[in-house]
Amino acid sequence: MMYRLLFTSLILAGFCSFAAAQVPPAKHPDTSTDGWSNLFEPDLSDALYPKGIWTYKDGVLTATEDQTIWTKKDYDNFIIDLEFKTAEGTNSGVIVYDTDMDNWIPNSVEIQIADDYSGEWSKAAATWQCGAIFGRLAPTKSAVKKPGKWNHYTITCQDKHIWVMLNGEMVTEMDMSQWTSAKKNPDGSEIPSWLSNPLAEMPTHGHVGLQGKHAGAPIWFRNMKIKEIK
Repeated sequence: MMYRLLFTSLILAGFCSFAAAQVPPAKHPDTSTDGWSNLFEPDLSDALYPKGIWTYKDGVLTATEDQTIWTKKDYDNFIIDLEFKTAEGTNSGVIVYDTDMDNWIPNSVEIQIADDYSGEWSKAAATWQCGAIFGRLAPTKSAVKKPGKWNHYTITCQDKHIWVMLNGEMVTEMDMSQWTSAKKNPDGSEIPSWLSNPLAEMPTHGHVGLQGKHAGAPIWFRNMKIKEIK
C-alpha cells in the first residue's frame, strides 16, 4: 500500500507540474502587484552592457549601436512584461535563457521584435517576424503596431515552455523539448545555421537581454518588469 501511495503521489505531482506548465497567461499582468521588480534599475547598476551605448532617460531605454544589454542575475522561471517601440525597419529582440553573453546567439532563445510593416521584414520568413521565437517558431498572427507606437509584450518562461503575448494577443506558444534538431524545426523548415544548438538540449535558465540598434534601426523599451515564478 505504501508503494502504491508513493507511486500515485509521484504521478499526481508530475501531472500537476505538467498541467501548470500548460496554462498560459490570460492577459497582460498588473505589474504593480507583489513579486514584480524592475528588469533594469534606472541607473543600470544591475546591468551588464558596453559603456556609452545604452542610455536610460525619462523612463525609456535605448541604444546607439547593435550591442546587447544583460541582467547580471541569472533567471530560471519568470515572466517579463515590457513595452517597446519600433522605428521603420527595426529588428531587435528579447533574449532569454542565455548562458554565454559573449556568444549568445546559439546559446539563448530570442523572442523577435520587428517592424512587420517594413518592406524587408514583411517579406522575411515568418520565423523572423515580430512575436516569433526567432528562426524556430512563427507567431500565429502579426499583432505588432506600426512604427512609432508603443507595443506591449508579456513573455512567460516556465522550464521548456515559452508563451508570448503581444498587445493582448497570445501569438506564440512553444515547448522547447520538441526542437530536438539544430537544423530542422519540427515542421521540417530549416533553422538558420548560426542557431547551432537544439533547444531541447539547452538549459532553461540564464541571463535576460535586450538587443540594441540592430540592422541600422533603433528600438526603445520602457516599463520593463520581471517576476520570478515557480
